Amino acid sequence: MSPNAGFRAIRGGRVAPGFADADQTETELHAAMAHRYIIICMIAREQAWNILCEFTKSEGLRKHALAVETCVVAYAGKLGEDQHAWSVTALLHDFDWEIHPQLPDHPIKGEPILAERGVDEETRRAILSHANHSGVPRVSPLEKTLYACDELAGFITAISYVKPHRSVFEVDVASVKKKMKDKAFARSVNRQEIVDSAQELGVPLDEHIDFCVKAMQARAEELGLKGGV
Repeated sequence: MSPNAGFRAIRGGRVAPGFADADQTETELHAAMAHRYIIICMIAREQAWNILCEFTKSEGLRKHALAVETCVVAYAGKLGEDQHAWSVTALLHDFDWEIHPQLPDHPIKGEPILAERGVDEETRRAILSHANHSGVPRVSPLEKTLYACDELAGFITAISYVKPHRSVFEVDVASVKKKMKDKAFARSVNRQEIVDSAQELGVPLDEHIDFCVKAMQARAEELGLKGGV
């Protein structure tokens, strides 16, 4: 059935032949229109990147956004979710860190800025939910995935930098779990959050680590993690 068929079928409140259930047809039509509206209103990845770069001057923080995006988008592909929407969310999750470096300002004070820039509510909610102090519960797969990938992507990056060739290709599950036990290494990374977020995502920790490492390896050059290997 063509997209316009539904419009013709319910025009004037009358059901055309072949459309026996008017209520069902109208409901499906409204859902299609809403989906199309969301697609039209959703900002492009390029716009998200520009917003990130406007508020984030640190190359390290930009690379972190790309690393989280890499892991989140990989999960979107695995789960059959909207890779574009998940990409935009991941890129923007820490966009205001430099202007709001203290909690609880980040990301709560950043949310109105994103709203003004046309970022949709679903994306803004997911960004708020990745901070426990926001009080926004993680419900959707996007929200849980963003939370699960944030700390881990940063941790994998940190481990890559201390490898002999400064390469993510030298990182594996065993090396990540070993560094998790080393409390003096990357102290700002919350180990318990890595563990808890994987559990919340419903993925065994080893499997989650392996998935994210491989996703980052696939994009190593752009992430600055190819090293000398």
